[in-house]
Amino acid sequence: MGNKDIKKTSKERVFSGAQPTGNMHLGNYLGALKNWVRLQDDYECLYCVVDLHAITTFQDPKTLRANTREAAAAYIASGIDPKTSILFNQSAVPAHAELAWIFNCVARLGWLNRMTQFKDKAGKHKERASVGLYVYPTLMASDILLYKADRVPVGEDQKQHLELTRDIAQKFNNDFGVDFFPMVEPVILKEGARVMSLKDGTQKMSKSDASELSRINLTDDADTIAKKIRKARTDSEPIPGDVESLAARPEALNLITIYGALADKPRADVCTEFAGKGFADFKAALSDLAVAKLSPITAEMARLRADPGYVDGILKDGAGRANALASPILKDIHKIIGLT
Repeated sequence: MGNKDIKKTSKERVFSGAQPTGNMHLGNYLGALKNWVRLQDDYECLYCVVDLHAITTFQDPKTLRANTREAAAAYIASGIDPKTSILFNQSAVPAHAELAWIFNCVARLGWLNRMTQFKDKAGKHKERASVGLYVYPTLMASDILLYKADRVPVGEDQKQHLELTRDIAQKFNNDFGVDFFPMVEPVILKEGARVMSLKDGTQKMSKSDASELSRINLTDDADTIAKKIRKARTDSEPIPGDVESLAARPEALNLITIYGALADKPRADVCTEFAGKGFADFKAALSDLAVAKLSPITAEMARLRADPGYVDGILKDGAGRANALASPILKDIHKIIGLT
């Protein structure tokens, strides 16, 4: 690759990624992918399938490979353009793991002890959790800073990790007397970023939920989407004319949020449009909208799943482009810390 490929463009750089841990669903689409597609117009974007993060808990090797392709297919089907953005899987760029080790030596134990996500995921049996799960945030910092990303789209559950990334960057710069790593800024996701379960409006939509009816997968056909929306939990009250009145109605708020995110409308406008109507009418409208928006993604995913060689080729090309960006930055880091 020539210099044109490795020099930073005049656009700010964005990095983001998601784990390949099963079917991508509506929460992934509205919470991340849809926003990533928009960012392509204004930023130089790297979008990563973070398979190294996935193995912080045990993964069956065959399933992990399949899920990595599945996640990449979901990125592409949702509108990520692999010619405009760099799409790759994390393990194909070894510098991620190497920089993570360097950051393990920069980060302080007390910082990691404060990470609430580890406490949530490890639960009562944290001594049985992998060391990888504990140092997950330093690998995330490596993912971002390896490319000197300026911005990272984050949800509420990742804001603490982004703050840690800034702490690591600042400490590295101070320790070695350099102005090397940028102070990365968040791209705060818009309304609709937090999609909840269709069966419990107090819990995030999750691929780990035992009930298939709790989520809409990006591989679901039109009839399945309509069925899941029809069976989604609601209440007997009509839709109010304002969002504030939904504060104590989590399931109702969730469906309003999903409609607004799919239609690119504020929730307040959705409430105004459907004020006074019952959820039978609203669910019918939401089903039509969801099918219209998601069916093209489902069809494209089916095409991509039938052509794994094409997806593998995109990941390989993206990894080459990502390596071209990462290698000179890692080389500079080696010089700064004395590893030459």
